[in-house]
Order: sequence, then C-alpha cells, then structure tokens
Amino acid sequence: MNAISRQAITGIFAPAIQGINLLSHDLSQIQQMRGIRVKVRNGNLEQALAVMQRVMQSSGIERLIKQEQTHHIKNSEKRILARKILERKIKSQDHARKLQTILIKKVRTYENVVVFVMQGSVRAALV
Repeated sequence: MNAISRQAITGIFAPAIQGINLLSHDLSQIQQMRGIRVKVRNGNLEQALAVMQRVMQSSGIERLIKQEQTHHIKNSEKRILARKILERKIKSQDHARKLQTILIKKVRTYENVVVFVMQGSVRAALV
C-alpha cells in the first residue's frame, strides 16, 4: 500500500520537484532491501528454509519474535519475572566484583615481585 501511494505521489509531483524525487526514490530502494533474503537453489526449498533459520538465529530476529508478547501477563507473573531478573543482575554484579578483586590481588602481587634474568636462568625476588 505504501509503495503504491508513493509511486502515485511521485508520479503526480515529479515535474515539480525533480531533486526531492530522486532522493525519495533512493530511500525507497534502501527500505525495500531491508530484511532477510535467502536464495532457493535448484528448487530446494528445504535447504533454503534451513539457511533462513540459521540466519535468523544468528541475527537475533528469532529471539525477538519469541519475546514478543502475544497474551496478557498477570501482575503476579510480572512480579516474579522482575524478581528473577533482579536476582540475575545482582548475581552477575557479585561475580564481576569477585573477579575484579581477584585480578587486583594478582596485579598487586606481581608489582612486588622483581624478576632477574641472569645467564639464562630466571629468578624472582620480593621487593
């Protein structure tokens, strides 16, 4: 419907605005090129569908489609989901904090160690 109306409008106003018509034509071509395209080779539709499924999974479109809400969610379910998300977030922050302290301790211990290389042997000494 949009494409038909766009063609009708550009056909009517084409002589009046040539420069803008060229820009809108380029924009419509860009808009038409969005999406996922898969070539069907030798009439093998099953293979094309498998390729399309892999492309959708890798681009994240499949996940967005599954997340799309199709029915009403009760308030109690919303609270449960919010609590689970919060617990996941807190757990992730705790793990990040623990990892950061471990890395800081490692860096501090390596700052106090001086490495000596003498005649092919390596010796370490605390400063």
